[in-house]
Amino acid sequence: MSASLPESLSLGLSPCPNDTYIFHALLHGLVPAPVAFRPHLADVEELNGMARRKELDVTKMSLGAAARIMDDYALLASGAALGWGCGPLVVAREPLPSEAWATARVAVPGLLTTANLLLTLHGGFQGPRQEMLFNEVMPAVARGDADLGVIIHEGRFTYQRLGLTKLLDLGEWWEGAFHVPLPLGAIAVRRNVPLETARAVQTAIAASLSYARAHPQASGDFVRAHAQELEESVTRAHIETFVTDYSLDLGEAGRAAIEQLVGRAAMLEGLRIPPQGLFLG
Repeated sequence: MSASLPESLSLGLSPCPNDTYIFHALLHGLVPAPVAFRPHLADVEELNGMARRKELDVTKMSLGAAARIMDDYALLASGAALGWGCGPLVVAREPLPSEAWATARVAVPGLLTTANLLLTLHGGFQGPRQEMLFNEVMPAVARGDADLGVIIHEGRFTYQRLGLTKLLDLGEWWEGAFHVPLPLGAIAVRRNVPLETARAVQTAIAASLSYARAHPQASGDFVRAHAQELEESVTRAHIETFVTDYSLDLGEAGRAAIEQLVGRAAMLEGLRIPPQGLFLG
């Protein structure tokens, strides 16, 4: 990593409640920051694309995209979305037998998302995939524009409002197949950021989450200002599901789960894991 110390870093994060909850304190001066941050809030698939173009110094990214960008980025131990019972769901307008899944048209929230990777790893979905923003997936299925949809974020808690039915929990499938928690997203830092600065960012994100847990009401306005779903119970369930102890520190189990997922993605795409590894040193 480069030795010159930056005055500021660009920071990509999604407007989803788990990210705004974690980063609120850091972005509002409630915990020490090693540098000034220039935040960019965008859908995670947009962030994935920006990371592929090396446009962000620090960013949330889908771990489904990691194999394609890890030559340029290292994963941080803090800020991740990883856990048990937090997987994407496959939904439809009505129950469909599993043999009908193979040729169904599937709406996905981005081709670089972990949700799309899980669909591929499952192996039971060979039909065409229609890429769209995550909040467009459920309406597309409800209208009949797609046979199935893979839903993420708040959709996990609201799909039944549109009369949709769950066919498969991809998180449950992953957990049963590989016996590790499901890694969805993580924070990555450009490898040209000085190591001292990158480690300080990692520590600051953990401190920001610790502040959020100690002051759970403090981030409320910030979270609501950016959330797709404003119902308090949905926002609370979202945070409880996607912010876990792994978000504070991946630990050995979290790192192993990520290595499992990214390794499988790399094999699918004929890519290699960088010799320096996936994680910040």
